[in-house]
Amino acid sequence: MSNRLFQGVILQMKDTVDRVIGVIDDNGVIISCSEQVKIGELRQGVRDEMVYTNDAVIAGGYTYRPIGNSSKIENIVFVEGEDKMADKFAMMLSISLSNIKSLYDEKYDKASFIKNVILDNILPSDIYIKSKELHFASDVNRVVFLIRFHGKSEVIPFDMVQNMYPDKNKDYVISVGEQDIVLVKEMKGHAEPKEIEKIAESISNTISSEFYAKVLIGVGTVVENIKDLARSYKEAQVALEVGKVFDSDKNIVSYENLGIGRLIYQLPTTLCEMFLQEVFKKGSMDSLDREALITIQAFFENNLNVSETSRKLFVHRNTLIYRLEKIRKMTGLDLREFEDAITFKVALMVKRYLTSKPVKF
Repeated sequence: MSNRLFQGVILQMKDTVDRVIGVIDDNGVIISCSEQVKIGELRQGVRDEMVYTNDAVIAGGYTYRPIGNSSKIENIVFVEGEDKMADKFAMMLSISLSNIKSLYDEKYDKASFIKNVILDNILPSDIYIKSKELHFASDVNRVVFLIRFHGKSEVIPFDMVQNMYPDKNKDYVISVGEQDIVLVKEMKGHAEPKEIEKIAESISNTISSEFYAKVLIGVGTVVENIKDLARSYKEAQVALEVGKVFDSDKNIVSYENLGIGRLIYQLPTTLCEMFLQEVFKKGSMDSLDREALITIQAFFENNLNVSETSRKLFVHRNTLIYRLEKIRKMTGLDLREFEDAITFKVALMVKRYLTSKPVKF
């Protein structure tokens, strides 16, 4: 579609410029030209030379400039002549076609449409109208992966993910920040959570092994309609933020697996502080020493089983019971009682949440 768009503009400017002007693609092939017989000709070496300069390239009686300022050159304009006027024409043509292409992509490109949907930059009433204009299948199961890159890499994050999912008619790769890439992936039939997690693991492993980069991946829930993609994207964002607090050892966090951490994350800090004060009336959680905290953690990990916990901690059963009794006297909560254990577990998560929140002055 860009070929027709470029050719239309080139023909309109033909008489004004009064020189041979045109556009070549990333393979060096002329795709638009004021002299239409030249369309299809090959201009070898121009693109390779363009990579190493931000200025114009002059070769074979023509002046060349890239369209746009992207690090990935897709199209190049050319103007007949090697003089200053040719360079000015080339610069004007580059700017004009770049702006026209951006406006066209925003209006007709499916990826741009999806980006506007997930970022809530389009009215709900306009989503269906736009999807029909683009012949976009709206009632298809899709899920949003938010891929957050850490550190710098020689390869641009967007290109890494795009290379993994090149089918632009089914899977959409969108840049939402310098280090954040969104993958909107189409799912066949009813996708199970394990299947979605395997996709996330595949993304993480591929980026790690092939590009030597580290990522965190937040996974939203599967949605059946395009209008719900914004919700899936927000869920993926929440998954990363909540996972940073309660599952810091994981690099893949699914919104569906956040559990009570999702609820705690949405509570105001004042309410959380009041909860801790009410729970620990007899003493502060800060009064617990390292041995007590290790015991508590192990007791929870072993499902409140005294025998199994003592075996994992390599201590005698009576020693563990003594420690649990000591914790009861300090906090007023007996971890051997289910309700007290639940309260303590929630309190630990609330404490972790408060610790993660920045101090405001």
